[in-house]
Amino acid sequence: MTEAPTGTTPARGTPPPAAIAFFQDRTCPYHPPTNYQPLRDRGPLAHVAFYDGRRVWAVTGHAEARALLTDPRLSSDRQNPAFPVPLERFEAIAETKAPLIGVDDPEHNIQRRMLIPAFGVKKIAAMRPEIQRIVDGLLDRMLAQGPPAELVSAFALPVPSMVICSLLGVPYADHEFFEEQSRRLLSGRTSEESEEAGDALEEYLAALITRKEQEPGDGLLDELIADRLRTGSLERGELARMAMILLVAGHETTANMISLGTFTLLEHPEQLDRLRTRDDLIPDAVEELLRFLSIADGLLRVATEDIEIAGHTIRADDGVVFATSLINRDGAAYPAPDELDWSRSARHHVAFGFGIHQCLGQNLARAEMEIALRSLFARIPDLRLAVPAAAIPFKPGDTLQGMIELPVAW
Repeated sequence: MTEAPTGTTPARGTPPPAAIAFFQDRTCPYHPPTNYQPLRDRGPLAHVAFYDGRRVWAVTGHAEARALLTDPRLSSDRQNPAFPVPLERFEAIAETKAPLIGVDDPEHNIQRRMLIPAFGVKKIAAMRPEIQRIVDGLLDRMLAQGPPAELVSAFALPVPSMVICSLLGVPYADHEFFEEQSRRLLSGRTSEESEEAGDALEEYLAALITRKEQEPGDGLLDELIADRLRTGSLERGELARMAMILLVAGHETTANMISLGTFTLLEHPEQLDRLRTRDDLIPDAVEELLRFLSIADGLLRVATEDIEIAGHTIRADDGVVFATSLINRDGAAYPAPDELDWSRSARHHVAFGFGIHQCLGQNLARAEMEIALRSLFARIPDLRLAVPAAAIPFKPGDTLQGMIELPVAW
């Protein structure tokens, strides 16, 4: 769609650039924002400015990111008054206690250990036939209706939405409600809209938990009710908020990866042809797409103590944002980082984060992407964009990256 960004080295003695605004929109959906180029030039750490003018550290170096993401002096505690708020619409929910993603150990470890069995390698391997059944059913429907199709609503979104509903025990019949609330939560125009959406999701899940206490099912929510809620080791509100995070993250992220991954493959026909002839490359291609696309761009932390790294001092109470799209394009970690290359070893990317907060659902996301992309291009080998690439809308930089719509034909 566009040429990949290229790095330049500032002349010696050149003053450092002023703190640039973070987040910014991409000019091409699969490349980092063009205006982040000064951060790449200056890395591995530089200052950026949030919406309210607050200066925070942006981490762009791969080695530095992995070191800092495992440093206990960086906190995920969103109730810390110094925790950075990157966008105005998140002001109202900034200090809300968020299980898993917004707490530190030991509380985080206790919560994570409750969920690890449900997202472990064996569990997800056992789910693969169910994921395949869901993918095949959606493709059957697309093919029966015939071209053209809008791939986000017809395939990329319902695949992970159906899967996470099955895993959690959430009725898929309610998908329009929770998908819309998830969109408003992550991309609402105002702080009030995001707060209302979060409240609506929490109320919905609290009511679902109450119903399940009377009529148990066989999902993860039912297991947590029986094993944790009834024994008093998990509070009702904490369970509802935990379920909300799993539900929102469980469909939003993978839906964007499937849609943007499909767009990217169609824009790189030589790489797509290699996958069509080498099915064994699919797992490596998924890892490379995770690195290349970096849809969750901007993990947040706050320093609780001074940290010396890469010639800089991150002071206590300084905010830190991990510029994932740049970290995963660090030339010191990945030769020719702006090229899509199935032959590279990309597994050490930070698309899922790193350290104790590394994404709990990464095994599920990998399985969904592998099955969805393999089946899509096997069942519809002549899939193509239905309109020019430049006319297809994609999401702004202040939310998860992905396609708003993806019109395709065959």
